[in-house]
Amino acid sequence: MAYTDFVDLKYNPKKSDLVCLLKIIPNKVSVKEASGAVASESSIGTWTNVKTQKDYVNKLGAKVFSIEGKYVKIAYPKELFEEGNAPNILSSIAGNVFGMKIIKKLRLEDVKFPREILNSFYGPRYGIKGIRKILKIKNRPLLGTIVKPKLGLKTRDHAQVAYDAWLGGCDFVKDDENLASQKFNNFHERVARTLEKLNQVEEETGEKKGYLINVTAETEEMLRRTKLVEELGGKFVMIDMLTAGFSALQTLRKNTKLAIHAHRAMHGAFTEDENHGINMLVIADFARLIGVDSLHIGTAVGKMKGDYEEIKNIEEEIELKKVKATKKRLEQDWGEINSVMAVSSGGLSPKDIPYLIKHFGKDLIIQMGGGIHGHPQGTFAGAKAARQSIEAVLAKKTLKEYSKNHEELREALENWK
Repeated sequence: MAYTDFVDLKYNPKKSDLVCLLKIIPNKVSVKEASGAVASESSIGTWTNVKTQKDYVNKLGAKVFSIEGKYVKIAYPKELFEEGNAPNILSSIAGNVFGMKIIKKLRLEDVKFPREILNSFYGPRYGIKGIRKILKIKNRPLLGTIVKPKLGLKTRDHAQVAYDAWLGGCDFVKDDENLASQKFNNFHERVARTLEKLNQVEEETGEKKGYLINVTAETEEMLRRTKLVEELGGKFVMIDMLTAGFSALQTLRKNTKLAIHAHRAMHGAFTEDENHGINMLVIADFARLIGVDSLHIGTAVGKMKGDYEEIKNIEEEIELKKVKATKKRLEQDWGEINSVMAVSSGGLSPKDIPYLIKHFGKDLIIQMGGGIHGHPQGTFAGAKAARQSIEAVLAKKTLKEYSKNHEELREALENWK
């Protein structure tokens, strides 16, 4: 079959089709031929005619049904995929096609899953409602921090930083993405000491707290670490979902009842080039399908200027739209599949909280590292300042007004102008 045989602009996708939106920049051919090549290679075709081709196979060919400039839509019969197998689906729609000579640039912008494929995955065990139930927090944004410095602290100091953050008002404390089980901070000792501090601060404050401990490792070791967290009374684990891989993520979801926090470390290798790679929306879709309960989405505010009342330039506006789109996708109606709690993290401080709540709402984990631990009075005061900033927004007061009677917030605003 020729590549153009996979192009049918009169085709109307079936409800059972998986549909991809791609941006294709061809290499010395037309967009039509290049898109046909993508449809061919990602379904039943190859670069030349083969004697093993059967008539019944042709019915499974992907079809290019829309071409608008560089944007192409391709429909795939659901029979091409093994249900409940994320790596299989990605190997087809985001596999060899990225290495074809006929393609100069290729970006997978979006995916629409048919109901049969959606229902073949677990989805989040808890999601937004479940996380709120665990922490007994009904309607305010959740506050989290990452232990800093991200690497190097000995276990006892790591646990103390976590304690100070929880005591100051954080709901979550999280490991950073590259903290595993190094000699200076062994995983087994860290989970025991830190959960001990969690239990202590819950008794002292009457609030429920969460520790997102990074279990990312070789898959069997990851499951052993997760089991230890369960045995010690933890309610959450964290996984670097892209570096661990979607197979490992599926294995984790299948084998634990703990809530799963997903870090998107390495996503920039796929998502940052506007003309090549994979849109963060697609990564978020697969994370939700498999069953993470919370996921990093970015901030849009880390580089913002001025008073946060308006977007100052086109780059910031684009970034805001991207982050908003990801959050909206995590909460899209997928029938029985739970929504995912969005996590905004990266270069934030208490001054950014009004902006985040205004644009992303209350179903959000606002996560700060340096913006808490860099407070002039340290971690405890930094956590208090961040919590006070949330309180100010909920009370419909400006941070400047609220800070008059809240020393920690006042110092934070002076420190991060």
